[in-house]
Amino acid sequence: VALASLDDYFPDWKEREALAEAMIPIIGKLYRRNVVAYCYGQPLHNQSVLEIMQTHRFVRQVAHNELSEFESFPILKAMSELDLGPSHIDVGKLASDYMDRNGDDPNLSAFEFTQHACEEVIGRHVKPLTTPQDIVLYGFGRIGRLLARLLIEKTGGGDQLRLRAVVVRKSSEEDLEKRAELLRRDSVHGPF
Repeated sequence: VALASLDDYFPDWKEREALAEAMIPIIGKLYRRNVVAYCYGQPLHNQSVLEIMQTHRFVRQVAHNELSEFESFPILKAMSELDLGPSHIDVGKLASDYMDRNGDDPNLSAFEFTQHACEEVIGRHVKPLTTPQDIVLYGFGRIGRLLARLLIEKTGGGDQLRLRAVVVRKSSEEDLEKRAELLRRDSVHGPF
């Protein structure tokens, strides 16, 4: 059995890398409109090119399908062209469904499929809160830092929940700096 040479894999890697690079601004634009994109439950916002590629690799290993950036990019691009309301959409599952249905109807475009799959949130711009809700977090221990991370990660367009302040007990300035550093890099929960 002959092994495939590096020359066979490298062009494919570079193409997938370019698609992942092109996904980042689209994902960011959707996120600011409160449309959160996932790939089989893994959030795609605030991810690097390699992290997006690793997410696709994870899906190939766990879900045992051949989902790659080639399949998910057209779905993501179609989502960016639609007037989607606030929602959480799994691009990976949509791309897998599209691959399955495309065998039945090869004339079905990714845009048409995505438009049909997302029809209940197209044009629906109902916000759960009429005005943004400011959050003041009391305490900045391990649980407080976890809550702060979650609130910051889930801010989206900033028109729902917003972390405005953190109240801490009176202590030294070094202690406050240490806690802020722990927010960025926690030994248990990793970097932020």
